[in-house]
Amino acid sequence: MTPPSLLVFGVEGLPEIAAGASIGVLLAAQAPLEPGDVVVVTQKIVSKSEGRVVAVDADDPAAKRRLAESEAVRILRRRGELVITETRHGFVCANSGVDLSNVAEGSAVLLPVDPDRSARGIRDAVRAIAGLEIGVIISDTFGRAWRRGLVDVAIGCAGVAAIVDLRGTVDGSGRVLAATEMCIADEIAAAAELVMGKAAHVPVAIVRGVDPSWLRESSAVAEIVRPHGEDLFR
Repeated sequence: MTPPSLLVFGVEGLPEIAAGASIGVLLAAQAPLEPGDVVVVTQKIVSKSEGRVVAVDADDPAAKRRLAESEAVRILRRRGELVITETRHGFVCANSGVDLSNVAEGSAVLLPVDPDRSARGIRDAVRAIAGLEIGVIISDTFGRAWRRGLVDVAIGCAGVAAIVDLRGTVDGSGRVLAATEMCIADEIAAAAELVMGKAAHVPVAIVRGVDPSWLRESSAVAEIVRPHGEDLFR
């Protein structure tokens, strides 16, 4: 039996994304897509296409802090210029996801208003133009509370599972799994980041060879966000 494998590669040659651009149309025209692929798109180009770019004085810490706070529903922690917030989406992250990197001086990029809807729009455009059934993940870079370093995670998805629930199935030893829920969308997003990088100007990657059972019509990153009643740390 051939062991499972994945192919992960970046999509190069996409134009600079501006407000009003259709990422789905661009991918349908330029990306070497196949049925069952999962396309991972960085949050930044999605936000740019949706006009989520605002002016900010990058040299004024107070201006950056005010912008982060305006995008938050709750402030969880502060340390110097860093603010850990909860966003309207339910994400807990640094500075509400406000990003000043790889953007014009004096500008900041905000998270999409509804990243799941953004992912559905990209998927639907590819389906309509190319006739392909694919999954789409919108990714962003987050820190982790108990581990150093940054990892790309899913902030929106369509056509691919956010969570795969293995509870009730058995492991290799025949034991019934009681608590195992795999965050497939985050794992795919992290794998894609390895070929996109932070400064390579490759904002889209294709992950090929995912388990077909992970591809589904209905999915949402809301499945990943832990409800407050289950959260022991907020």
